[in-house]
Amino acid sequence: MQKIPIGILGATGMVGQQFVRLLTNHPWFDITVLAASEASKNKTYAKAAAGRWFWESEIPTTVRDIQIMDAVADQVEIAKKVRLVFSAISLEKEATKALESAYARLGVAVVSNNSAHRSTPDVPMIIPEINADHAALIDAQRKQRGWTTGLIAVKPNCSLQSYVPALQPLREFGLEDVVVSTYQALSGAGKTIDSWPEMQDNVIPFISGEEEKSEQEPMKIWGEIKDGIIRPANLPKISAQCIRVPVSHGHLATVRVRFKQKPTLEMIKTAWKNWQNPVAELNLPSSPTQFLEYFEEDNRPQTRLDRDRDRGMGISIGRLSADPIFDCRFVCLSHNLVRGAAGGAVLMAELLTKKGYIL
Repeated sequence: MQKIPIGILGATGMVGQQFVRLLTNHPWFDITVLAASEASKNKTYAKAAAGRWFWESEIPTTVRDIQIMDAVADQVEIAKKVRLVFSAISLEKEATKALESAYARLGVAVVSNNSAHRSTPDVPMIIPEINADHAALIDAQRKQRGWTTGLIAVKPNCSLQSYVPALQPLREFGLEDVVVSTYQALSGAGKTIDSWPEMQDNVIPFISGEEEKSEQEPMKIWGEIKDGIIRPANLPKISAQCIRVPVSHGHLATVRVRFKQKPTLEMIKTAWKNWQNPVAELNLPSSPTQFLEYFEEDNRPQTRLDRDRDRGMGISIGRLSADPIFDCRFVCLSHNLVRGAAGGAVLMAELLTKKGYIL
């Protein structure tokens, strides 16, 4: 297939850089535009990222000399060069919504890492292995908004992408109540231990907006399309606490669950083991070989050991046991910048391409 020309909005930030790394030499997508703020305009990507490149690997040679465009001021020109943009732009919420809508009106498919449109009823929020069917909402979105090739689709918050996949196979037992605590890496805030000295030898038990997102966004993921919008699910009830810990990458979650029909621990393990990835047959380039993996060892999953499993796209689970108040408890782990951010967005774009929404 001929590669689809794509752009990255917010290409100099941490998530934008991860998009660059994942999309360099992608078999379906070709990086044509790198865009950021006005301050970076007309600089080469190498110069704009100098001193703020977060990775041990070098800036890919194929993008070093691309001149940065202004994601806001140059949107009409950018739209002429690309058919898809990945949005990791750092703006206020309303400004982000307006910018992403503007690109879609110009005929560009927008796949966003941002939170601005996650609560917009006709914008699908997709984890491909869980709710790929929500891509069908794009038909209604285009009809309602008068778009033809433009679209907006978003990925959910990184905080919930460790435990929602683990809960998905357990829905057959009737999920009723979920209590989750997430222990979230510095890169989730776009920081490193060097740039955030307050985090050294410290834990901060507050991340603005994360708990609300962790409780509400799964309801949209598990919702249903009706009358051209997503109707959120009512169950399970989720109570979340989100905590920042001095770890570079990887969000770990502890989960307690109460079921309508209580399964045995072996039934839960079997559900995880036998769960079939419903989009595996699409052969999406970024799809993990094994989406869910359960570790029998008492001390797994561990952030440093397991966050990169399956190129950072796999979900690791462990420590399943009975709970004296709830029915069971377990631990989950995901890579927040890969599965939780850029990688999840790339996988969603591959899904939308395969389904014919991005041409």
